[in-house]
Amino acid sequence: MKNNFIQRAVTGALFVVILVGCILYSPLSFGILFTIIGALSVHEFAHLVNRNGGVSINKTITALGGAYLFLALMGFCTSAIDARVFLPYLGLLLYLMITELYLKKENPIGNWAYAMLSQLYVALPFALLNVLAFQNSPETSSVTYNPILPLSIFVFIWLSDTGAYCVGSLIGKHRLFERISPKKSWEGSIGGAIFSIASSFVFAHFFPFMSTWQWAGLVVTVVIFGTWGDLTESLMKRQLGIKDSGNILPGHGGMLDRFDSALMAIPAAVVYLYVMTMI
Repeated sequence: MKNNFIQRAVTGALFVVILVGCILYSPLSFGILFTIIGALSVHEFAHLVNRNGGVSINKTITALGGAYLFLALMGFCTSAIDARVFLPYLGLLLYLMITELYLKKENPIGNWAYAMLSQLYVALPFALLNVLAFQNSPETSSVTYNPILPLSIFVFIWLSDTGAYCVGSLIGKHRLFERISPKKSWEGSIGGAIFSIASSFVFAHFFPFMSTWQWAGLVVTVVIFGTWGDLTESLMKRQLGIKDSGNILPGHGGMLDRFDSALMAIPAAVVYLYVMTMI
C-alpha cells in the first residue's frame, strides 16, 4: 500500500512537471509533447477496442493519424502553411475506409466506426489545443503563442478532481451517476467546481487578457464537460470490462485515464472562447 502510494505520488509529480514545463517552455516543446501524447492515446484506444473482440483497427495508422492531425492544425494555426496541410490527413481517413474493402475482416462496419471514433474522440481534442495556444494579432498580423489558455484547462481539471475527491471523501452521500461511476457524488462534484472557480480569480488577476467573469465562465465550461468526459471514459471501460485503460503511467493507469476529462473539456473550451469572441 505504501509503495503504491509512493509510486503514484512520484508518477503524478513527474507528469505535472513535464506537462506544465513543456507547455510553458516554448511552442516547440508544447508541440512535441502533445504530438506524442496524442499518438499514444489513439494507439491505446485502438488497443482497447481491438481487445474487445470482433473489432480490428490498425493501431499504427490511427496513431500516426492522431499525430499528424495535431501537427497539421499546429501548422495551420501558426500560419506556417495553408489548409492544404489537411489533405494528407483526409487521404489517411480514406485509406482507413478503403482498405476494409480488401482485408476481409469480420466486422468492417465496426472497424470503420472505431477508426473514425479514434480520431474524433481522441485525436481531435488534442489537436484543438493549438486553437487555444496560438492566436492571431490583428494589429501586427502575426501569431503569438499563449501557453496560459491550454495550461489553464489542465489546471482547472486537476483542481476540480482534487476538490471532488477531498469533499466527496468527507461528505459525499448523493451519487452523481451511480450506473456508470458509483464513487462520484454530487457533493464532491460541487466541491471540485468551487475549488476550480476560486482559481479563476487568480488567473484573472495574473492574466487579465480575459475578465474575471470570462475566466469563471471558462472554468464552469471545463468542469461540466470535464465531468462528462470522465464519465464517458468510465462508460467505455465498463463496456470493455476493464479497470484501467493502460499501464503506461505507473500507479495512474493509461493515457486515456489521465486525459479523459480533457477530451471533452478542450473542444468545449474552444467553443466557449469562440462564442466569447476571445480567439
